[in-house]
Amino acid sequence: MTAGRCRLFTVVGVMVMLVYFDASLQRATFQVCHACEGILQNGTAVGNFCTVSSGQAEGRCCLGTQGLDVDSITGLDLSNCSLREVKGLNEASTAKIIDLSANPVLNFNDSVFQGFTQLQRLLLPYHLTCPGGNASWEKVETRGEIRLCEGQRNSCDQMGHKSGDCPENGLCAPDGPGFFQCRCTQSHHGYKCLREGQFPLAEVLGILGGATVLVSALLWVTQRRKAKSI
Repeated sequence: MTAGRCRLFTVVGVMVMLVYFDASLQRATFQVCHACEGILQNGTAVGNFCTVSSGQAEGRCCLGTQGLDVDSITGLDLSNCSLREVKGLNEASTAKIIDLSANPVLNFNDSVFQGFTQLQRLLLPYHLTCPGGNASWEKVETRGEIRLCEGQRNSCDQMGHKSGDCPENGLCAPDGPGFFQCRCTQSHHGYKCLREGQFPLAEVLGILGGATVLVSALLWVTQRRKAKSI
C-alpha cells in the first residue's frame, strides 16, 4: 500500500469518527426541551420523577442516561408555557411522563402521541380528554385544574386489535395511546410481511457504511484538488 493511500485511509477514518462524534453531540440536544422558558423544577411531577430515576435535567426535560452518553428524553415538563396547541413532541416519544397542564390548549389531535409507547403519566388541562379516550388508560382522574392520564394500556388488548387485523405473518403491536401497528414475525419482512427470512440488516448497514465512507473520501479529494488549483 502506498503512502498516499495510507494517508487517505487515515483521513477517511478520522472523518468518520468526527461525523460519529458530531452525531453524538447532536443527540444530546433536544429542541423540545427548550420550547418553553425556564428549567425543570424540583417538586414538580417531572422534577420528582427525574430525581427518583437519577436522570439529567436539560431545559424542561429529564434525560435518561446510559453510561456517560445522553440516551433519550424520559420526562418533559411544558406546564404553564402559554401553549395554545400541542404539536412537535416527536423528540419526546420515549418519555414516560409528560406535563402539559396549566396551558390554554383548547384541543389536540390524538396522533400527536402516536408512537409514545412508553408514556405512563400524562398531565393535561382538566377540560381536555386523554389521548385515545379513557379506555386507553388504567386510571383517569381530575385533580383540581389537572387531568391525569395514568398507566397506558396495550392497545392491541384494549381495543381488540389482534393479529387478525394485520396481514398474514404480521403481529399487532402497541403504537401509543389508542394506536396499534403491525409488525412482521421474525421469519418474514418487507411489504405486507410477504418476504420470507430475516431482513438483511447487516448487509444493508454495510452497504450504507461503505457508501458513506466513499462519499466522504470523494468530497475530501475534491476539496484537496480545489485547494491545490487556487
